[in-house]
Amino acid sequence: MTFKIDLHVHSKFSGDTDSEPEESVIHAVRAGLQGVAFTEHYSYEASEFAEGLREKYRGRIMVFRGVEFSTAEGHCLVFGVNTDMLTLKNAPVEDVVRAVTEKGGVVIPAHPYRVSNSIGVRVKGLRGLCALEGHNGYAHYYQNQKALQAAEEMGLPYTGGSDAHEPRETGACYTEFVHEVTQDNLLERLKGGAFKGVDTRKISRVWPF
Repeated sequence: MTFKIDLHVHSKFSGDTDSEPEESVIHAVRAGLQGVAFTEHYSYEASEFAEGLREKYRGRIMVFRGVEFSTAEGHCLVFGVNTDMLTLKNAPVEDVVRAVTEKGGVVIPAHPYRVSNSIGVRVKGLRGLCALEGHNGYAHYYQNQKALQAAEEMGLPYTGGSDAHEPRETGACYTEFVHEVTQDNLLERLKGGAFKGVDTRKISRVWPF
């Protein structure tokens, strides 16, 4: 059995959507996912609601917390560290990777080749990354293909995440893990690299950003 987890989901607590987080969880269950990760913009504490959803849906789906952190060069997904406790807002991405890694967390550049809020070609010079986001639900096909190519050149695995801002978008892209993922071992699995991103959309169907 593989484990399908959408590693990039937003709710009304990101400030750019009215989406109720529980509705996204319900949609993820219906989509056959085993997990969903809320990565609200800029603030780890913004996803505190996930703790209650984790308990409510225990046994049906796993609910994780991360953050879409804003570095000086672009956005990165961070897992395993409360970034609100770090004095790194808009810091150079190299400093963010170093600080998060030192605390045991992982950094995954989000939609690295999308036009806005993306690291772009500079991603190839970064060291200490866990993976690249290869399939992003709000990126165009060619932008995701550039991310996949970069991951291959860097010898890194790639993730998938819907970047959902509406419940119905949850699971459009997800990460498929080879080994069992539990509520406690997501970081271990991300560091292990035995996963790949999946895009369920048709090439012509992309949501503008």
